[in-house]
Amino acid sequence: MQLKLTFKRRLLTRLFVTSLSIIALVGFGLAWLVNVLYAQNNYNEETAKLIAEIPKVAAELKEHNLIPENTNWLEENNTPKKYILASCDQNYKQVWTSSLAVERGLFDACERFNDIRLDAPPYYLNLSDNKNYFVYLLSVELANKQYNLLVMKDAHNLELELNKFSRRTYWRLGMVLALALFLLISAGYWGMRPLVQMRNELQQVSNGKAKTLSQDYPVELEGVTQALNQLLVQSSAQQERYQNAMNDLAHSLKTRLAAVHAITDDDSLDKDAVSEKVMEQVSQMDQLVKYQLKRAMLGRKGLKREQTLVYPLVEQLSQMLFKVYRDKQVSFTADIAKEQVFPGDKGDLMELCGNLMENAFKMCISQVIVSSYYNDHSEFVLIIEDDGPGIPEKIRQDIIERGVRADTQKAGQGIGLAVCNEIVTSYNGQLAIETSRLEGAKFTITIPI
Repeated sequence: MQLKLTFKRRLLTRLFVTSLSIIALVGFGLAWLVNVLYAQNNYNEETAKLIAEIPKVAAELKEHNLIPENTNWLEENNTPKKYILASCDQNYKQVWTSSLAVERGLFDACERFNDIRLDAPPYYLNLSDNKNYFVYLLSVELANKQYNLLVMKDAHNLELELNKFSRRTYWRLGMVLALALFLLISAGYWGMRPLVQMRNELQQVSNGKAKTLSQDYPVELEGVTQALNQLLVQSSAQQERYQNAMNDLAHSLKTRLAAVHAITDDDSLDKDAVSEKVMEQVSQMDQLVKYQLKRAMLGRKGLKREQTLVYPLVEQLSQMLFKVYRDKQVSFTADIAKEQVFPGDKGDLMELCGNLMENAFKMCISQVIVSSYYNDHSEFVLIIEDDGPGIPEKIRQDIIERGVRADTQKAGQGIGLAVCNEIVTSYNGQLAIETSRLEGAKFTITIPI
């Protein structure tokens, strides 16, 4: 069995490697530049010293009879000092060599210098004695004669000094890089803390301990957190729509299933009548399923607005409820004009009338009245009332919430009135609960056209 190691890609690793590479590149570049400038500065300083010592250099030329004896300004600078010198003509051919240079066999200094004279100083040469030299070019005019003098100095001590300076430079660079790495790691983890916080809060949302992310994030992440919060709110709303739609569907199908049971138990109906009425209930169930699934996907605001005749639907629902509550002998009255229309979706009207009429049939003693009309304010009004015990005023606002029931003694889930209130609210309407003229409950729905 072959063991294969895989490494996860990390954002911090990429950040550290990239940033450290940039810092190292800039740092080593600066160190190299500092070393070059230091070497050039040393070279320039040495050149300046040699220029100041030109009379002493000239004294050596005089010693070799290259300068006339009557050169007065040399009288005060006749201190003998030996230099490694070579004199070059205009074509950098060596025409004269000092005694020290002769002792070292440096007879080709001018020719070798000619190969590098166009480069930037310092001039560094390995000459014929296999030693390294720093070469300084002095173009001077002595006694009306032009001299190209090469002054050569053994590079050993200067190399030691430059190497020492270079080591100090790179050692300091190492300290700076170590400090930069420490600060970079600190900045990286400090900068990543909001992302760690975001991960923890998303885990809390996933575990159900929170609903949205907090607002305590840097400006750079505000757009991301706001977008995530919007997504979480939308996801939560969609999930709630699905849950509510499934609960509403179960609540709506319950009544239709009860009607089917009542129809199949009705001995007064023949087989064909039973089949017809059962298929009618199945058709209503199919409409309810389609309606609730569409509402779960789009929400109530996404449902198409249309006009639905009220009377046929109320009549159809009343016939179903007569079957479910046939033992109560309910007296039902529909005070609705044949041409009266509901300004909305048929599924919404079926939910409104179905839930409120079922409650009325369930709670009434013997009488239920449904009426519908347009008032003087061009509003659609639907009223459903019964002669039951009514609803106490102190709980009228509470029972329109999901799961709250007015009568806990009877079967139910506390969903119907909440569904009705959601539908009415989606049409910018109002659901009012009052006392009926029959001394029971009165539900009044008002929807602007």
